[in-house]
Amino acid sequence: MSELRDPNLRDTGARYEMDEQGQTSWADYRRSGDRLYIDHVEAPMALRGTGAAGRLMAALSADARAKGLRITPICGYAAAWLRRSKEFGDLVG
Repeated sequence: MSELRDPNLRDTGARYEMDEQGQTSWADYRRSGDRLYIDHVEAPMALRGTGAAGRLMAALSADARAKGLRITPICGYAAAWLRRSKEFGDLVG
């Protein structure tokens, strides 16, 4: 597993990525002020069911917390993951 990266870092929108087993999981997002909108989270078929998307969500949530951001999940997976998260659920707003 690799570290979280944001290869297209811009203020208006970008994509978080993480690699595992030679595959890349990603989360498309937009940022507005102190809010991070998670539009879509996806893991490649080979990584589905392995927890890769959850590890990506944990890493991007930790990054959001470190930057003082709130998260608004647009993606159904991101919303469900954050609802279940004891550690990061407080970032939703």
